[in-house]
Amino acid sequence: MAVSAQLVKELRERTGAGMMDCKKALEETNGDMEKAIDLLRERGIAKAAKKAGRIAAEGLAATAVSGNVAAVVEVNCETDFVAKNAEFQKLVQDIAEHVVSQRPASVEEALEQPFKGSGDTLSQVLKEKVATIGENITLRRLAVLEKTDDGVFGEYLHMGGKIGVLTVLEGTKDQALAKDIAMHTAAANPRYATRDDVSADELEREREVLKNQALAEGKPANIVEKMVEGRLAKFFEEYCLVEQPFVKDPDKKVSALLKEAGATLKSFVRYQVGEGIEKKQEDFAAEVMAQVNKK
Repeated sequence: MAVSAQLVKELRERTGAGMMDCKKALEETNGDMEKAIDLLRERGIAKAAKKAGRIAAEGLAATAVSGNVAAVVEVNCETDFVAKNAEFQKLVQDIAEHVVSQRPASVEEALEQPFKGSGDTLSQVLKEKVATIGENITLRRLAVLEKTDDGVFGEYLHMGGKIGVLTVLEGTKDQALAKDIAMHTAAANPRYATRDDVSADELEREREVLKNQALAEGKPANIVEKMVEGRLAKFFEEYCLVEQPFVKDPDKKVSALLKEAGATLKSFVRYQVGEGIEKKQEDFAAEVMAQVNKK
């Protein structure tokens, strides 16, 4: 039967489920609101929707490689307990393989693609997992990288996937070197691959900060510029991967390590699970008082 937009709207408000899910449920139950709610609950859709607003700051990163294409993803859940669950871990790896196969340009595109050749989209699969696992689960971000035939990927997962790194080297087939660079990236957390990747605006802003620091220290104006250039070199050394001291041999820079192998760093991606997500701080005492005040 045909259902009204108002009925769909009411069901959405009562369950939090998507518009199309609500419409289908009402059609299948001949417009019976309570039966439609039960149907959505049975399918786990209403349950998934209610959890969608909860903060998912735990989770795992995973990588996958297929030929000259590689992918890294971050999938979030609410608790570390679930992150250690075998079902969740398999889901994250499956998503990485989905991304390397389908090569989506964005999370939104990935969610609408058929998941690993099935009839369901990745979005639908995640909703089902939310219902079975019992926590909000989200694909937060992804990256797809490519290499040439004379290049190599480096994969590294730290602490079982709390940090996931993917590097791309060109001019070498040395898998061990690529992994070493990925391990270094996980530890050193560079912002850029080379100094050429630093934007002109950021470079100018950094110069201005360093100049004002030197002037505030009372340094003569005629030597401030030299001081700025010296301190700028330290900035590059701290934030540009190839200029950082190699973590396994601090006496050698990453650039020297690459040069010895005749390799160049094309790109890298480093995901640290939960970075930038503000976790909700639960105040148990305030929660109890709020409940008391309601009575």
